[in-house]
Amino acid sequence: MSDNQHDDYPPVMHGHGQARFCLNCGYELQPREIDGASRPACASCGYVHYQDPKVAVGVLIGDANGRVLLMQRAHHPRKGLWSYPAGFVDAGERVEDAAIRETQEEIGVTVELDGLLGLHSETGNRVILAVYRGHIVEGTPSPGEESLAVAYFPPDSLPDLAFDRDAGIIRDWQERFVADGVHSA
Repeated sequence: MSDNQHDDYPPVMHGHGQARFCLNCGYELQPREIDGASRPACASCGYVHYQDPKVAVGVLIGDANGRVLLMQRAHHPRKGLWSYPAGFVDAGERVEDAAIRETQEEIGVTVELDGLLGLHSETGNRVILAVYRGHIVEGTPSPGEESLAVAYFPPDSLPDLAFDRDAGIIRDWQERFVADGVHSA
C-alpha cells in the first residue's frame, strides 16, 4: 500500500533522502555491504548510516453519535485533505505524550488516551504509525496552525482522506468500538 494516491499532491516525504556525508567527520559516504544490505558507510572513520524508521502517532476521537473527528490538513503533504490528528514523535518523547501533544497542536483539545487501536507499517515506508483511541477532556475542537477545519464525520460518509491507510484505520475503529457502543462521548 502506498501513501501517494493523490497525483495532485506532492509525495509524502519523511527523510527518504540518502545520507551523502559522514555525520562524524564529513567524509563522503560510499555504499558498502554491511549486515546483508548495502549501506552508506564512511571509509575514513568507519561510521555506518542506518536508515532508521520514523515513529508517528494518531488519535481517533468519536462523539456520542459514533462519528469520527477529523481535521483538514493546512500544510503538505496532502494539504486540504482530511485525517485524524497525527504527527511525529520527537526523540526522547513518550509515544503516548506525542499523541496527546499532536492532538492539542492540531485541533486545540486535550485528550485522554483510551488504548492503542493499532500499529501500522508498510513495506518500503519508513513511517511506523501508532494509532490510539481517545476522548476529549478539555477544550472544543477548532482549527489551529496545522489544520484548516475540524469536523465530525459518520464513518460511512468520510471526506477525501489524506493517506491510503486512513480509511482502513477508521473502519477498524468503527467495527471494533463504534458498532459495540464503546465510542468516546
